Amino acid sequence: MKKIIVGGLLAGFVLLILSILGLYLTIWFFPGLASQYYDPAFDTGPDKYLLYYVHPFVIALALSWFWDRFKTLLTGSFLTRGIEFGVIYTLIAILPALWLTYSAMSVSLAIVATWLLFGLFQGLIAGLVFEKLNP
Repeated sequence: MKKIIVGGLLAGFVLLILSILGLYLTIWFFPGLASQYYDPAFDTGPDKYLLYYVHPFVIALALSWFWDRFKTLLTGSFLTRGIEFGVIYTLIAILPALWLTYSAMSVSLAIVATWLLFGLFQGLIAGLVFEKLNP
């Protein structure tokens, strides 16, 4: 249990830093894409900012548990196992959720594509952290 919590918290911290960096990179390099977040479909009230910062820890703790349960099914090198974990997470959780989001909400395909890449990136990074801490 200690490995799950420590791995989840460390991965959450890494994902938090990378998500904040990704936010600024999106604003700097893709301002047209970032401006879509001013649409009324997105509630950006100050009372919800904390949820943005907690999100990486929620994802990382859940993925840490998932990693601990299924790590023996992943084979190969350090990098291969981390990548496979990220791809599995993306295909099982991210892709179906984004499919539903795109079909039900007024969001652009570009936004959904960046969310898909972000989810894949989260899974890959978390998988590599877990592989290092809890092989």
